[in-house]
Amino acid sequence: MIRAALFRVLRWAALVGAAFVVLSLVLVLMMRYVPAYGSMVMLERKVEAWLSGESLPIQHQWRPWGELSDHAKLAVMAAEDQRFPDHRGFDVAEMRRAWEASRSGARLRGASTISQQTAKNLFLWTGRSWARKGLEAWFTLLIETLWPKERILEVYLNIAEWDNGVFGLEAAGQHYFGVSASQVNEVQASRLAAILPNPRAWDAARPGPQTERRSQWIRQQMRNLGGSSYLERLAAD
Repeated sequence: MIRAALFRVLRWAALVGAAFVVLSLVLVLMMRYVPAYGSMVMLERKVEAWLSGESLPIQHQWRPWGELSDHAKLAVMAAEDQRFPDHRGFDVAEMRRAWEASRSGARLRGASTISQQTAKNLFLWTGRSWARKGLEAWFTLLIETLWPKERILEVYLNIAEWDNGVFGLEAAGQHYFGVSASQVNEVQASRLAAILPNPRAWDAARPGPQTERRSQWIRQQMRNLGGSSYLERLAAD
C-alpha cells in the first residue's frame, strides 16, 4: 500500500516536472521571436499597487534592437555585466568574488549577469528564496542556449525597471529626458545605467552625488571597453 502510494506520488511528480520542462522550453523559444510587451515584474508591481489600494499605470513601449541607443546598450554592460559577451549566463569570476567578500564580512556584492536579470524580470518574481534562484538558473540556461546575445540584451533593455511603473528604455528616455530610446546619448545612458541598482529611489534626471559619481565611472568603463565597437562581439555570438 505504502509502496503503491509512493509510486503514484513519484509518477505525478515526474509528469509535472516533464510538463514544466516542455512548457518552459516552448515559452522561452517563443520569446526569442515575440516582442516582450510585459513581464512578471510589471505584473507584480500592478498587484502590489492594487493590494495597497493604489493605481499604478505602467509606462512601457517595446522597441526592437535597431531602435535602442548603442550608448544605452554599452552603458548597461559597463555597469552591470562587462563580461556579458563572453560568459554563458553566469559570471563565475564575479560569483567567486562575491562569495569571498561575504566570507570576509564585507558588504555583499551583486553577481547577477544581464542574462540572469533578464530571466528573473521576464519570467519570475522579485525577492530572495532558493526556489526562485533555482528557477532563475533554469531560465538563464534556457535563454543562453536558445537566444543570441543581442536578443538577451534587447529584451533586458525593454523590460528593465527605471522608476515606479516605468519599464524599458523607450519609457525611461521619455520619462527622464523627453527623448526616444534611439536618441539616448552617452551621459543620459550612463545615468540610466547608474540607477539600475535602485531605480525606484534614484533619479536619472536629477542625480545625487552617488549617482553622478557612478555615472562618471560608467562612462569611463564604456571607453575602456572600446566604445560602440564592443557591441560587435554580441553580433558574433
